[in-house]
Amino acid sequence: MQHADIVIIGAGIVGAATAQALQGAVPRANIMLLEKELEPAQHQTGRNSGVIHAGVYYPPGSLKARYCREGLTRTIAFCNEHGIPFDQCGKLLVATNDDEMTRMQDLYIRCQENELDPEMLSKQQLQNMEPNICGKGAFFVRQTGITDYRAITTCLTEQFRTSGGEVCYSRQVIAADEHDNGATLTVKTGQHGTDQVQAKVVVNCAGLQSDLVARRFGVELDYQIIPFKGEYFRLSKKFDGVVQRLIYPIPDPSMPFLGVHLTKMVHGGVTVGPSAVLSLAREGYHKFAFSLSDTVRMACFAGFWKTLWKHKRAGLIEARNALSKISYLSEVQKYCTAVSIDDLLPYPSGIRAQAVSIDGQLIHDFKFIETDRAVHLGNAPSPAATSAFPIADAIVDRVLGKL
Repeated sequence: MQHADIVIIGAGIVGAATAQALQGAVPRANIMLLEKELEPAQHQTGRNSGVIHAGVYYPPGSLKARYCREGLTRTIAFCNEHGIPFDQCGKLLVATNDDEMTRMQDLYIRCQENELDPEMLSKQQLQNMEPNICGKGAFFVRQTGITDYRAITTCLTEQFRTSGGEVCYSRQVIAADEHDNGATLTVKTGQHGTDQVQAKVVVNCAGLQSDLVARRFGVELDYQIIPFKGEYFRLSKKFDGVVQRLIYPIPDPSMPFLGVHLTKMVHGGVTVGPSAVLSLAREGYHKFAFSLSDTVRMACFAGFWKTLWKHKRAGLIEARNALSKISYLSEVQKYCTAVSIDDLLPYPSGIRAQAVSIDGQLIHDFKFIETDRAVHLGNAPSPAATSAFPIADAIVDRVLGKL
């Protein structure tokens, strides 16, 4: 049996930031970071669009709004300090019809409420800024940027290791027993072996698996993680300079996610996406990936059927776009007409871990759950990567109260 003062489960960017922050807060503690994969950042962290969000959409005063603003500043500072590439290129939200022009006004006000300084643009001003993008109007959020979150996570794990922390890969927590003195974790090691780890406090940053990990601690949850696949395309090389900024649509409030957008990538090239189609496997990145256990678990959860019915129109649209490249293309051509179907090239997909309540509501804000000896990050979808540093600080505050 291994012993540690603190164990963090999950080496995505939030888990890595938490490990590094805890190492600084309690430098004499024995802290262990467990990751079931062979490397860090293999799921949500390493499979997103790399956007450093500014906090455009989130309700003022929410954790997302607060953490996103702080996280943007700290993410850029970290990149500067450690030589990690980033580009604070800004983001244009483009309205392509009269309905979107009306909704754009509300979103513009939301930006101001979130202490951003958006700049409203006419059709001509939009054309001057981005000649290859068409729209009736837009507004510009200059704070938004792009980076490489996998590189940030790798840097954080190395910092943690060199300051005395222990990073253990190929270690999957399959059982947990919380008791008065801490928690005992049963950890799968390799193909068939198991080991036990005794910890005073455990932090669950397991992302797509976070609700399953929480249940292994005996936590009763009124929500479940439902996976939504984000499918991207990379534009052909002739479009590498097609935009100088990120191009987003004005979101439809009847749709649960933001819609297909053009993303200038920090290492070059431009992607379009993502879609947001229900996935039948939590880690199913291939087109028709299927997990029997994940599917049965969803089917047995009442909230799944309720949210499916509530968002049936959005679900059908997303399914159509996922199955039809032509439908997907039509979303792109709303504001970039030069793109043709032959310009949509393969690109790795991602999975969004979305918490859904038992009554079928999408849980939008970050969610923390505490027991006597554990802190569970129950919901951390986008902009969790941008917000990783303030999320980590919030976890540290909770952990210090348990030591």
